[in-house]
Amino acid sequence: MLFALSMPRPALAPLGWVALAPLCVAVARCANRPAPRGPRPFLLGLVTGLAAFAGTVAWTSDVLAIFGGLNAALAWGLAGLLIAYLAVYPALFSMALTTAVVRAGVPALAIAPMLWVGTEWLRGTLFTGFPWVLLGYSQSDTEAPLQVASLAGIYGLSGLVACPSAAIALLMTPDPRRSRTRLWAATLLMALPIAVSAWGAWRVAREALLQGPAVRVALVQGNVPQGQKWDPAYRDEILARYLALTRDAARQGVDLVIWPESSTPFVFGRDGIQTEVMRAAMQQARVSVVFGSDEVVGPKEFYNAAFVMDGTGEIRGSYRKMQLVPFGEYIPVRWLLFFAQPLVEGFSDFSAGQQLTLLPVGVHRLSVAVCYEAVFPWLSRRAVRQGSQLLATITNDAWYGTSAAPYQHFQQARVRAVETGRYLVRAANTGISAVVDPYGRVQVQSPLFETGTWTGDVRWLDGSTWYVRTGDAGAWACMLVTGMLILLPLWERVGRRGSTVNH
Repeated sequence: MLFALSMPRPALAPLGWVALAPLCVAVARCANRPAPRGPRPFLLGLVTGLAAFAGTVAWTSDVLAIFGGLNAALAWGLAGLLIAYLAVYPALFSMALTTAVVRAGVPALAIAPMLWVGTEWLRGTLFTGFPWVLLGYSQSDTEAPLQVASLAGIYGLSGLVACPSAAIALLMTPDPRRSRTRLWAATLLMALPIAVSAWGAWRVAREALLQGPAVRVALVQGNVPQGQKWDPAYRDEILARYLALTRDAARQGVDLVIWPESSTPFVFGRDGIQTEVMRAAMQQARVSVVFGSDEVVGPKEFYNAAFVMDGTGEIRGSYRKMQLVPFGEYIPVRWLLFFAQPLVEGFSDFSAGQQLTLLPVGVHRLSVAVCYEAVFPWLSRRAVRQGSQLLATITNDAWYGTSAAPYQHFQQARVRAVETGRYLVRAANTGISAVVDPYGRVQVQSPLFETGTWTGDVRWLDGSTWYVRTGDAGAWACMLVTGMLILLPLWERVGRRGSTVNH
């Protein structure tokens, strides 16, 4: 439960630094038991994972029941399956760490942060990935250590946060070999976060990244209830609300307006009257606007898209969402999971975009992450490598109500700013809308379920962080080590059987 308590909400960040300690201690004691250990290491990790994810993603049951149209029992059952699936990754971590301690003794606990990163990377990649509530996100509101994300991304931050837990396990586990290595390793693991945090504080104090052409941005939060969003009776009212808020922002002298995901209550370009009303309003306001809308290409081909319209009412670019929400926007491996089709009927069944497209605003370019895409580090990293000077996130978190999910979603998007060295502007239908600087500091933040416009000053930035240049190579290497340690007992067992047969 330490893991769950460290995440938004309640976001008790200090608990993140010790969240893995109980599991690491339990694994070490299990590894020191006389063989056979059986499934005990796996079960230790599984139980830990069940507690961690039940405390962080149980809100998925409400989304499935309220907006997916499922009965409560089925919604809870599917949420339970998700929690059980996520719990497998701590179980794999436990297996790998057990193998390391059995082979190399108690000092091998020092590689626990590496193994945790390996399983987190796997979780964020396998089966399209679900990199939600990674350990590092517990420190998204802790300025100094957060800066390590500019070097090694969110996975590097997770590894840093895991260090004290490994140190505690080293100190609490008796070492039959009486090796001093254990004490040296524990000291190093305790010192590393302190040293990195000192560097992070120095980095923030320099503010070397805050150089570039200034732009005033307005974030429009329409606060449209999910039940009204696609009801034709509310179509004109919703559009009028967004246009009125945009005109108010234009009178304040903003240069760029951001609307949320699917903010137009119509299919832009297909519903002619509403499209022309919007064009005329932008011509009057004479301001560029980035907005989300469905894009219909054919009878069975439509996209969750973002557009940029300039002050003359012309569309200058568009982006189609690439990383869709499994079971929310599409059914993965549909031929196998055909029974889950009713789930997307309660939401939408989208096609995935195939190209990461930057949106031009005058002579500058920005990238858009649509909703769920903001939790995938590789997308923003690739966008910056392609020349994005500003990160924009548009989302509709009305699905989540007042649960922890909107807070989790925002804090995860926030880390993308540090990883890439870019400002982040985030427009959310019901909140949280925000402006975040390249150091992860929140400049502007809206409350949930309020209608209005929030403005902030940002800069078009160039250059790249070490993470943008190198990516997740370190996390990938951690995954290889983790995989080898998980598979090593199996290889040895197969080898022994082969030897027995030959004799």
